[in-house]
Amino acid sequence: MSGGSTGTAKYYVISTVLQLAMVISGHFVPAIAAQFATIGTAIPLVVGVWYGAASAPSFGAAAGTGFLIGAIPALIGVVPSYLMGDVTVGTIPFATIVSGVTGLVGALLGFAIKGRSRVSAVA
Repeated sequence: MSGGSTGTAKYYVISTVLQLAMVISGHFVPAIAAQFATIGTAIPLVVGVWYGAASAPSFGAAAGTGFLIGAIPALIGVVPSYLMGDVTVGTIPFATIVSGVTGLVGALLGFAIKGRSRVSAVA
């Protein structure tokens, strides 16, 4: 997996499992399907913050890996959703890019939080 070492694999796995759980449950529960956009972007945001705060070694790594932690699992989740007829084909690139950007933002926030906690721990 590009975008980091094997230490980052857990973030991809967790984000992918959450995306797939959302898509599968949303196929059967209309209330969840109605929130695909909200839940689908919240997942990479939260996982991105977690990665940025716990594992990102640098600002650049937080940005790049954060994007991938958001985009790849979203793509893996949105394709089955399209195949099940729950979203249109146009949702595939849109959800992938938006989730990637959300993961990037989350990871940068997490990295900033980590940096602040280092400063306050020293001061």
